[in-house]
Amino acid sequence: MTETLDTPQPEAHRKRTFGELLTSDLRALPVIIGLVALWVFFATQSDVFLTARNLSNLFVQSTVVGIMALGLMFVLLVKEIDLSVAAINGVTAVLMAKLVVEFGFSPWISIPIAIVFGAAVGSMSARWVTFVGVPSFVVTLGLGLALNGVQLLLLPQTARYGLLGTGVEVIAQTKISGASAWLVLAIGLAVFSSLVVSSMARRKKAGLSVAVMSGLILPIVGGTVFGIIVVAILNSHQGIPLVTLTFAILLGIGGYVLKETTFGLHIYAVGNNDEAARRAGIKVENIKMAAFAIAGGVAALAGVIAASRTLGVGVFSGGGIGGGTLLLESIAAAVIGGVSLFGGRGSIHAALLGALVIGSVQNGLNLMGVENEIRLIVTGLLLVLAVSIDKLIERFTGQQSF
Repeated sequence: MTETLDTPQPEAHRKRTFGELLTSDLRALPVIIGLVALWVFFATQSDVFLTARNLSNLFVQSTVVGIMALGLMFVLLVKEIDLSVAAINGVTAVLMAKLVVEFGFSPWISIPIAIVFGAAVGSMSARWVTFVGVPSFVVTLGLGLALNGVQLLLLPQTARYGLLGTGVEVIAQTKISGASAWLVLAIGLAVFSSLVVSSMARRKKAGLSVAVMSGLILPIVGGTVFGIIVVAILNSHQGIPLVTLTFAILLGIGGYVLKETTFGLHIYAVGNNDEAARRAGIKVENIKMAAFAIAGGVAALAGVIAASRTLGVGVFSGGGIGGGTLLLESIAAAVIGGVSLFGGRGSIHAALLGALVIGSVQNGLNLMGVENEIRLIVTGLLLVLAVSIDKLIERFTGQQSF
């Protein structure tokens, strides 16, 4: 019998509506529109905002929060929360500084030790959550308070370690400029494009719906345009900072892990329904421990970068090290970027977009001479607005959060 127009199409081959795309492939669209609107607004308020120097500073300033958000994303995807990442960030930075300054260790040894320690702490907290059954926000909140105490114990009587001349400062000072910067971009775009193509091929092979425009063309074209603009801006002001390149590499690795590996598939499965995942043979406890370990290790790396930028570490010294609003900004960046608080949904670009939103708000309001109190209020409202928009999209498109 000839198939009529009214015949229901198999789900795998049914074209998705625009609303469904907003909750999947086009999830970043509202965030991008909001980011552009912020830039336009701040450009009208300050002639300095869109200068190469300020935008270069903006990218660098967003790096620590972006890296923290990237690590938190793995925890949020498995439907958990880690409130200790800022404390891990601070205590590992102090540990690294202590090894370098007091014990004379090379940064090449001290930094890996700090990162491994951060990952171990994250894994330990996840083990407590899964073995004892205490909610993760309670375990990590208590662990964070304990780590703040450990940080104080590790500091010298002067309450600060200076890192100038130790070699750690090279991390923040190194920049890649000229033809080398464009070569880095070309390599990055080649890797990114291959990842997008392989992801689409895998979906097609599995019989799933494939949206060529939103799933292939837009990501590659958008990534290329974004990369060219960023490199052009950074090249006009000293070049690509090593810390920014580090963030980009982490985004690439994270994207590959989440989209192209069995571990990434298990991350989403556990976040969507951990009981169903367990019945399917997935070791839920191990997946959660790995997610927390990633968050802890990445937080430690962010602490090292922050210490390199500020040339020292101290008592919750700020600058992205340990204290202040770092935890809330990191969570806000991940959620504003599109990671669901209910687990199972979110893409790697969320860390980048969320960090740029947070960084743009802080940078723009600073240029306008707005007090810190107002910046905190605006950041908090943006977080609420982002979650509200996400829920409204789901409500009107019929998609459900897990």
